Amino acid sequence: MKLGAFTITLAFLLSSAQAGTWTGKISDSMCGATHKKMEEHGSAKISDRDCTLACVKNGAQYVFVSQNKVYQITNQDYAGLQKNAGPEVKVTGELAGDNIKISDIQATGGKKQK
Repeated sequence: MKLGAFTITLAFLLSSAQAGTWTGKISDSMCGATHKKMEEHGSAKISDRDCTLACVKNGAQYVFVSQNKVYQITNQDYAGLQKNAGPEVKVTGELAGDNIKISDIQATGGKKQK
């Protein structure tokens, strides 16, 4: 009986959100890990930041990309998303599966961005 309760508790803990800090980029749900379709914005040369902002303006959502894996950002209203779109950042938050709730974003140089 005790082993069963322990197993259930362990399974719950493993499936719940994991707090941490990850390095990656704030991108958009239309482009994901790469911005290969930047030509769609009318220019063959456009920055990752400008592409992300244009896609979000056209209905895409912000996503977080780390090691070529795309995570859905659950709090799209987080104030630092627009400001930090494009360049590499460190994101602190709670990760649950492919979803992340961001609580802080910092430029990789250590300067805090909010």
